[in-house]
Amino acid sequence: MTEKQFETKVRKFLTDLGCWELKTWSNGIQREGVPDILVCCKGYFVGIEVKAANGKPSALQLWNIEKIREAGGIAVVLYPNQFDEFKALMQSIKSRPLNAHINQNLLDKKGK
Repeated sequence: MTEKQFETKVRKFLTDLGCWELKTWSNGIQREGVPDILVCCKGYFVGIEVKAANGKPSALQLWNIEKIREAGGIAVVLYPNQFDEFKALMQSIKSRPLNAHINQNLLDKKGK
């Protein structure tokens, strides 16, 4: 399975689970080393660097994963042979109470 095929499989799983996901690209405008997929699921932030079986993350990708973890998010380098464990992790997150301790509706009011 190619990295692209695996990424498509991961994104479909996340969408089917009801998570918000965003595919990122390094294109000279966006910061390099950001995980391939950014996810918000049940109030949790998850960064996923997708790799094919023989792939290896760069030092910058690993640095970004560490920074996400330091900020309280979840970040992983995901290989195809870990997909079942990843699905279990995400299903566990989805079954938790909503991780929203801030009344964000206060921000929905327009300035007066």
